[in-house]
Amino acid sequence: MAGGVRRKPPVAVAPSPLWGKLRTLWQDKHLVLFKPEYTLLVVTILWFLEIGINIWVIQKVAYTEIDWKAYMDEVEGVINGTYDYTELKGDTGPLVYPAGFVYFFTALYYVTSHGVNIRLAQYFFAAFYLITLLLVFRIYYRTKKVPPYVFFFVCCASYRIHSIFVLRLFNDPVAMMLLFGAVNLFMDGYWTLGCGLYSLAVSVKMNVLLFAPGLLFLLLSEFGLIKTIPKLSVCAGIQLLLGLPFLMDNPVGYMSRAFDLGRQFMFKWTVNWRFLPEWLFLNRYFHFVLLGAHLLALLLFALRRWKRPGESIFELFKEPCKRKSPPQKTTVDQMVLILFTSNFIGMCFSRSLHYQFYVWYFHTLPFLLWSGGVEKMAHLLRLLILGLIELSWNTYPSTDGSSAALHVCHFIILLCLWLAPPMPSAETQEDDAPVKDAPVKDKGQ
Repeated sequence: MAGGVRRKPPVAVAPSPLWGKLRTLWQDKHLVLFKPEYTLLVVTILWFLEIGINIWVIQKVAYTEIDWKAYMDEVEGVINGTYDYTELKGDTGPLVYPAGFVYFFTALYYVTSHGVNIRLAQYFFAAFYLITLLLVFRIYYRTKKVPPYVFFFVCCASYRIHSIFVLRLFNDPVAMMLLFGAVNLFMDGYWTLGCGLYSLAVSVKMNVLLFAPGLLFLLLSEFGLIKTIPKLSVCAGIQLLLGLPFLMDNPVGYMSRAFDLGRQFMFKWTVNWRFLPEWLFLNRYFHFVLLGAHLLALLLFALRRWKRPGESIFELFKEPCKRKSPPQKTTVDQMVLILFTSNFIGMCFSRSLHYQFYVWYFHTLPFLLWSGGVEKMAHLLRLLILGLIELSWNTYPSTDGSSAALHVCHFIILLCLWLAPPMPSAETQEDDAPVKDAPVKDKGQ
């Protein structure tokens, strides 16, 4: 152009990756609650909301004394030099938890001014709750099996879970926090460290043993019998080390109190067997029937759903490289499913469930429901089952109807898990691409 300055054409600026993600998010905003790839976004928002919810609950809802004072009396006996478990007791009865409980609540005893500063204890349990949520959310983020809207139920809909953590201060949440930490370590391939943390969880409360059959199956599947023994030795060694002061004083007393598998439960507190007459609820033969059904269900799931088709159960005792079929690593989805199913079976056939026991499986229920083999089960039906379970646990005192509804929901979930496809056979996995999340070896060694 004569007498003028030629202008350069504007240079196109590539949009930043962040802008691209925000644009995609805006375009898919109506699907954010339904697409599992948005799990991280939804759970992050919910986790920060939970901070405010827990503070509000602590400040506005009255604390109810149930076991906290008894816990403090029990650990105070140890602090005063009593190591005979048969002589340790609180307001609600004798000490019936393993040694890890004593050490953990002794620490809380000191930081809460000998158990007097209950408000501070509540904030500690709120922290335990938030840590538990982080660990649970990481499991769901890795598996991407559950639609994000379900996490609103996990966080906001359960009054009972918030109550168990910050209004009742039970030891059950502490055990489950450690358990979910162990599951995260297993997912990352840190099997030895995971077994150590799992054993610590057992040392706080014995209910964590319900995960043990599934964990044993996974260890045998991943390592065979010979390499599983050291990991089981880690579990046993931690129990022995923690219990040593009490074992040296009265070994029989410690074992009979801390690991009392035959402890009798009171009928007035049962959530799951209210529709039975009390004499049957207390009957030992009924307990043996439940134990037999529990073991049979575990055996059937191990043989038909956890084990790969065409593979002998005895092959698990061999090292993976020496098995007839090529060694196949268990995926994170399969690993979590086996552990959660093992625990859930124990809940289904429990002699009695008390209100604080809800935390034993609450955070696993969405995964189990969305892992079932009934593909045509509508989301609404799954939510209905979660709602009925929540209603059953919030009915106090329990009724014939609430107990029966709980068993019906348990049966539906168990049936759906049974109808789920078994683990893929070796021939099937040979044709598939390598699984990204499959642990390769024990990284803790």
